[in-house]
Amino acid sequence: MERRFGSTRLVLVQGDITRQAVDAVVNAANGSLLGGGGVDGAIHRAGGPAILQECRELVKRIGRLPPGQAVVTTAGRLPARHVIHTVGPVWRGGDRGEPALLASAYRESLARAEEAGCRTVAVPSISTGAYGYPVDLAAEVALGAVAGRLAAGSPLEEVRFVLFSTGDLAAYETALDLLEVAGGR
Repeated sequence: MERRFGSTRLVLVQGDITRQAVDAVVNAANGSLLGGGGVDGAIHRAGGPAILQECRELVKRIGRLPPGQAVVTTAGRLPARHVIHTVGPVWRGGDRGEPALLASAYRESLARAEEAGCRTVAVPSISTGAYGYPVDLAAEVALGAVAGRLAAGSPLEEVRFVLFSTGDLAAYETALDLLEVAGGR
């Protein structure tokens, strides 16, 4: 599924984010930036030790990365140039600022990609694994934040949501359809 916001293509695909030949992949990291499970672990395993080394140096300089923020490292052995690490919120019922933090994680990731001169970015469904954010709610927040930023003008040519499962892809397709109806598209 593909739509255009401003001059940028927003694409939804099912696949493995570690195999995306793009300028940057977004990592759904934890605050330590030292790897973990899910997308985070897969990116660190596929990218190799160069990513972890750069993350360790970042943590020495800035400390733990708070939810909603993003930083850039090398992509190591990934078929991308950069990894943009962002921390999404842990789901605690939705009334503790989770939607705002999740939206910020996506917007900050795109901002870091633009600053790094990227044209193509692959992003996962942030916070919907171990952090427990319901995928249907996360999809609405994610697509709303990304579409809003792109519609305002961006040098990015493509933002590709890479969803691991068919269920996640279906949730994002539904959210994109709802976003277009709400936006009058």
